[in-house]
Amino acid sequence: MRNQLKFRSIFPVVLSMFLLLAGIQNLYAQNAKKNKIRLKADYVKIMDGDAYLDIKVTTKIKKKNVKVANIALTVYNEFEDEKIKLGTSTTDIKGESIFIIKNVDHIKADSTNTYTLKVSFTGNDAYKKASKRISFKDAEIAAKLISKDSLNYISATLIDKSTDSVITGEALVVQVQRLFSPLRIGKEFNNTDENGTIIVPIQEGIPGVDGNLIIEVVLDDSDTYGTLKTLINAPIGIPIVDESSYDQRTMWSPRDKTPIFILIFTNVFIIGIWGVLLYLITNLFKISKSKI
Repeated sequence: MRNQLKFRSIFPVVLSMFLLLAGIQNLYAQNAKKNKIRLKADYVKIMDGDAYLDIKVTTKIKKKNVKVANIALTVYNEFEDEKIKLGTSTTDIKGESIFIIKNVDHIKADSTNTYTLKVSFTGNDAYKKASKRISFKDAEIAAKLISKDSLNYISATLIDKSTDSVITGEALVVQVQRLFSPLRIGKEFNNTDENGTIIVPIQEGIPGVDGNLIIEVVLDDSDTYGTLKTLINAPIGIPIVDESSYDQRTMWSPRDKTPIFILIFTNVFIIGIWGVLLYLITNLFKISKSKI
């Protein structure tokens, strides 16, 4: 009798321990199946344009980096003990996403005028949760085209907007926009002087459509300010004629620029097929009625 009582008192404890161990093992097995993802986010600001986060999501499968598509991300503005949701974004087939910050002035900075944004992924059946914080200060590049002694220069000043002070010792890149890769002008890096300014000469003979050059001044991936870019339209190039037929009705043009003869041939072909089908259906219907 005593043995039965002992067994009855011990059995629930053993059963609870067994279920607990089974649950832990099952949870561990589920977590083991999930892959870790890596979030990379860069702050980019275009003068007189958008400010945005350039987000990339990857994971490692069999020691290879793989881009992760269709990952739902949430972006927050962290300020002291507050966390304000700014919006959501989803990665495309390349594992990339652009989250546009509608107005930098509407997000909050800390006492050092530093903004902190957090990109968060809550996890799913395939991937573990992950997050990434991005901190930056608000700055701008004020650039213009100047001429001196019949030579053309780009003058650019880097300004910290929170204090309205110039930023010294930062490297700016000056380049001309090109279809595939920009054309670098001047030194590889041009550090801002005590006035926060660089002056870079533009060599003669650079070709541009109708003589117009689009010159970029870029602060590239700064630890403090992120990536800043400003564009200057400079009519100082050697005029060339744009012979591209991309916007014309050619075989390699977009869908709305399909050649007329292809549109006519295709539509006539489709109408002809439907005409034959209707003719056959009509005859079959007449034959079935005549037999009746």
